[in-house]
Amino acid sequence: MTIKVGDQVPDVGLKHMTANGPAEITAKDLFKGKTVALFALPGAFTPTCSAKHVPGFLAQHDALKAKGVDTIACLSVNDAFVMGAWGKDQQVGDKILMLADGSAAFTKAAGLDQDLTANGMGLRSKRYAMIVKDGVVTHLAVEPAPGLDVSSAEATLKAL
Repeated sequence: MTIKVGDQVPDVGLKHMTANGPAEITAKDLFKGKTVALFALPGAFTPTCSAKHVPGFLAQHDALKAKGVDTIACLSVNDAFVMGAWGKDQQVGDKILMLADGSAAFTKAAGLDQDLTANGMGLRSKRYAMIVKDGVVTHLAVEPAPGLDVSSAEATLKAL
């Protein structure tokens, strides 16, 4: 079952890269008492993700913050090393928290997984954006087809 507006986000562990290596953050700690713009995508270093999705949220960083977003986070079913390298490649600095959902625990618990085995990618996340306030989903936009539209930074900004 897919998570929906009004639901609590699943409390599972995620990883992110730090100066000391991979570190775990629980979803509870990530979302508690904050407004988080979380966007997820099928894979690091993939064309639409690298050319449009991450750059869009990076470009809209200040506007999202001005609308009350405490944290902008990017989630992918990749490991923390890949997400860390991708964050460096995309020059996100501390503007976007690059989250690794290596075993797809969060993605599966939210019902936002997709099987891309036929494309050689295995189990991945659907492309979506959600706004979470104090652990509760207040907006969810899942792309109905390949491409970037409803989960873009601009669409997320309009939803705030």
